[in-house]
Amino acid sequence: MNAPELNFTIEAAEALRFAVSPHIAFKLRVSTSAAQSIHAVMLKCQIHLEVGRRRYSAAEQERLADLFGEPSQWNQTLRGMLWTNTSAMVPAFVESAVVDLHAPCTFDFNAAATKYFAGLQDGEIPVAFYFNGTCFYEGDHGSVQAAHISWEKESSYRMPVRLWRELMDAYYPNTVWLCLEREAFEQLYKFKIKHGIPTFERALAIAVESANR
Repeated sequence: MNAPELNFTIEAAEALRFAVSPHIAFKLRVSTSAAQSIHAVMLKCQIHLEVGRRRYSAAEQERLADLFGEPSQWNQTLRGMLWTNTSAMVPAFVESAVVDLHAPCTFDFNAAATKYFAGLQDGEIPVAFYFNGTCFYEGDHGSVQAAHISWEKESSYRMPVRLWRELMDAYYPNTVWLCLEREAFEQLYKFKIKHGIPTFERALAIAVESANR
C-alpha cells in the first residue's frame, strides 16, 4: 500500500484565555485523499507572517517604521517573517481529524512578530503554515508503516488582528512588556532613585520628556 497523501487546512483560530501563557489555537484539519487508516502523525510546523500580502494605513506605516523603514523602502524591506515554530500530535483517524495547533504569543517588543502585531490597527493578517514530520499508517497485512512529510506541505489563513489584541488585553490588561539589558535597567533605576520617582513608568515618561525638550 502506498504512503498516504496528507492535506492540511487551517479552518479557524481562537485565543486561549486560561492557559499558563498566551497562545492562539489554530484549528488544523489533517485529511487523506483516500480512506486510509492513519495511526498517528507527528507534526512540526513553521508559521510565517506574509506581511507583503495586505494593505497598510498611514498610521500603520508610521508604527511599523521600526521594522520596515520608511514606506518608500517597503518594496525592498517588506518580506515575510517567521512568527514561531510549533508542533502537534495528530491521533488515529481514517479520513480526517481536527487538532489544535498552538502558536505562543509573546508581548516582548524586542520580538519582530510582536512589533508587527502591535503596529496593526484592524483587518486581517495573512499567515502561512509549513508542515514537516512523520506519518504512521496501516500498510499491507495490517503492518505499521512510516512516511516522511516534506516541507512542501502548507496551508494559509487570514487571522483577524483583533484576535491578537484581545489575547494581549486578556493576559496583560493595560500593560506592555519591555525587556531591557541589565546596564540600561541599572541606569533607569538610578535615575528613578536619584529623583525620587515612585514608579518606573513615571521615570520613563520624565526621561522621554527631558529628551524631547
